[in-house]
Amino acid sequence: MSNGIIFAGSVISSEIVLRSLIENGMPPDKVFSLKEEHSANVSGYSDLSKIARENDVEYVDFKNINDDAHVRVMEEMAPDYIFIVGLSQLVSERIINAPRKGVIGFHPTALPKFRGRAAIPWQILLGVRESKSSLFYIDEGTDTGEIIDQEAYLIGEDDYAEDVEAALNAALQRMVPRVVQKIKDDALISRLQDENAATYLLKRVPEDGRIDWNDSVRDIHKLIRATSRPYPGAFSTYKDKKIIFWRGEVHENNKYYGLPGQIIQAGEDGIDIFCKDGILRITDYETESGVRFIDGNKFI
Repeated sequence: MSNGIIFAGSVISSEIVLRSLIENGMPPDKVFSLKEEHSANVSGYSDLSKIARENDVEYVDFKNINDDAHVRVMEEMAPDYIFIVGLSQLVSERIINAPRKGVIGFHPTALPKFRGRAAIPWQILLGVRESKSSLFYIDEGTDTGEIIDQEAYLIGEDDYAEDVEAALNAALQRMVPRVVQKIKDDALISRLQDENAATYLLKRVPEDGRIDWNDSVRDIHKLIRATSRPYPGAFSTYKDKKIIFWRGEVHENNKYYGLPGQIIQAGEDGIDIFCKDGILRITDYETESGVRFIDGNKFI
């Protein structure tokens, strides 16, 4: 029996929605799963084909969701809904027009606020404390379609990217069953976004994680939290080697004088680094083998 749903995705949020559809009695008729060999630049990749196989759902591996062969399958199936969740590729107009009722997408902010890219890092960098996971209809714009449902989540003052991801995914998990039930009841409604309240997040690249040691210790710590796993990480250079900082702590400084980026001490507890208004203790980092941190030397 057809449920009139096609699903496409590539990350953990995709997995959450797919599993929720299956668990709530609306398994997709076909799943499009980004092939692992094409996932190198995808943060938090999830192979949806495994879930499809476990639940006897047909699936197709893809590199580009907009390839003609994939779009023709969608057009021929003409489902009621296509779910596009956790996919960084922009979908074509043909895909948008393929389903009878609409293409449903996911965005991890309180739309119309913070449309655009890199929502988790940006929200940490901007000091956002309250946000929402949003399901909405995908149209030709950037996260501009009508809102189907939203669920609130909180961002802690010292949260890392993976903490925020866990919170927004938990919100998504709470929300999807409501939407599924409305689909079953043919009672899914949506509302227009308020364009006057719309704001946009511009894209970020790995180089944006480079630390400026002239920033405040809390701003540096914020950058580390925002770009930590599953993202590429905040980084600096030490003796021509790239050092990625995954986790750290902020401490007061009442006894050391030095230059921003200078190593106070390095030991089993981590690396203490002098900042202009405090000490940054790095507790988790990554570098090439053989690098030895020497007290008094600088990160640049």
